[in-house]
Amino acid sequence: MVEFDVVSLPEADHVAEGDTAPEFTRPLVNDEFWTDTALSELTDDGPVCLVFYPMDGAFPATYIWNELRDRAFDDLLTVVGVSISTPYAHKRLIADRGMNYDLFADPANGVAERYGIAHDLDGMAGVSEPRPATFLLDEDRTVQYAWVAEEWPDFPPYDDLEREIRALVD
Repeated sequence: MVEFDVVSLPEADHVAEGDTAPEFTRPLVNDEFWTDTALSELTDDGPVCLVFYPMDGAFPATYIWNELRDRAFDDLLTVVGVSISTPYAHKRLIADRGMNYDLFADPANGVAERYGIAHDLDGMAGVSEPRPATFLLDEDRTVQYAWVAEEWPDFPPYDDLEREIRALVD
């Protein structure tokens, strides 16, 4: 069994339910290529579940994406990830996990900063990553559901997320 310390994270002043999700444009990576894409391009096509997670290769990323893949949300709405990993790392994660999800590459962590969920890594000046978080957005980018980790590691309440997704799209 892998042992690790559970760490409480400081309170986050994050985007909340009822807020308009900040717009951003970043490289959006799929299994074949990547292209600069705005979040609004995705919400123009319907609801979006925006999933922030630590860098590719960290165990939380594997766990989060395996769980979401197994729940098959992609037939209900667009599910898209955001992390500090590069497009090259995203392509590897997508291939290794057999994912049908696209991932935004945000190496400078600017999107997480705009969403109020940037987490400074201990002992590394100027280095941060997004804390795990999910934001369910409607077509107007209004946040219909928000969950943000309060400790590390922490994982989305997948049953709650699934219930909120089904309520939004039904």
